[in-house]
Formats: sequence, structure tokens, C-alpha cells
Amino acid sequence: MHKSNFVIFLAELAGTFGLLVAATGSIVYDGMMGNALGIGFIAMIHFVGLGAMIFLFGRYSMAHFNPAVTIAYFIAKYISAKQILVYVTAQAIGAFLGSLFVKYVIGDFARLGLNSPNHQYPAWGFFGVEVLATVFLMGSILIAVNIRGLQTVLISAIIAGTVALDVFFLGAVSGASMNPIRSLFPALFTGATKDLWLYWTAPFIGAAIVGIIYKKKFVK
Repeated sequence: MHKSNFVIFLAELAGTFGLLVAATGSIVYDGMMGNALGIGFIAMIHFVGLGAMIFLFGRYSMAHFNPAVTIAYFIAKYISAKQILVYVTAQAIGAFLGSLFVKYVIGDFARLGLNSPNHQYPAWGFFGVEVLATVFLMGSILIAVNIRGLQTVLISAIIAGTVALDVFFLGAVSGASMNPIRSLFPALFTGATKDLWLYWTAPFIGAAIVGIIYKKKFVK
């Protein structure tokens, strides 16, 4: 691994760890409090946690923290095929460590922040919402990183704010993961894997749609 890829690896591992702690830890803590804090608290912690990770590590790895985002960045010609493995391996390790931290430091509540769709909706409904949530996320990423002269703190706020809004408004329908690796380890640790098909398909589709549109419109 080249030095630059090693830096990317460390940044993605640390950033994904922080994302998992914020995203799932907020749900676990709310569960500890008897769900008294609610979706507003959970969305706010998503915003603060992800925003901090992007601000701290974005300059080193572009702050993917998400294999669906990595694939979209590859489609959009930001990274090479060889770098995909660097990103995804780091994300997997970071997510695994993040779930361990949440379980043994924060607490073993709320199924470790497991994403779950609302089965009162038909499968095509919550699948479409999860695709749409990821479209919003990936769209905000490519818009933010392509606004010339935009400060890192504003890039962080745009992307993290989009995730927080997705969680707040769409979480009750699809679970609003937008991130296969964020969903994987809570599901594996709790044995509740029946909905993983959703989070390992819809986010990739949503992110890829945005990546393909970006490539066709802006990449020469």
C-alpha cells in the first residue's frame, strides 16, 4: 500500500468508527433513556458526529465512510478501481470497531442502533425511500465538494445536514441508513439480518445513480 493510500486507510477507518459511534450510539442512548429523547436528538447527533468526522478527515480521504459513496466516487472518476479495496476495508474495520465500542462502552440497548424499515409500508415503498435518501446524500456530497472556494466547515455542514434531515424525515419509513457498512455490524451482532438486503442494495443504487449522472454531465 502506498503512503497516500495508507493515509486514506487510516482516515476512513477513524471516520467510519466515529460515524458508527454517533449514528448507532445516539439510538442506543435514546433506548437507554426509554426513547424519551426521540428522533430529533438522534438526527442532531448524526449531524454533529458526521460533521466532525468530515471536518477532521475529509482532507485526507474525501470522507466516504460508506462503500456506496466509494462506488459512486469511482463511477464519477474521483478514485481508481484499486483504491476501492482500500476504502471498503478501512470502512469495514472502522464500523466493526464502532459497533464494539457502542456495545461495550455506551450500552447494549435498542439492538445496537439497528436500521429497520417500517413494514407497514410495502417493500417497494421503503426500498424507494432508501434509494431516494441515498440520492439526496450523494447529491449533497458532489455538490458540496464541487462548489469552488467552499470552506471545509460548510462542506461538512451540508453533507451532515443532509444525512440528519434524511434521518429525521425518512428514518421512520426506510430506516435511513444510506450506508451498507453502517447497517452491517449492528445486524450481525444482534442476529437481526433479515433486512440487510435493503441496506446492501438500495444505497448502492441511489449512490450509483448520482455518480452516473455526474459522470455524464461533468466528466470529460
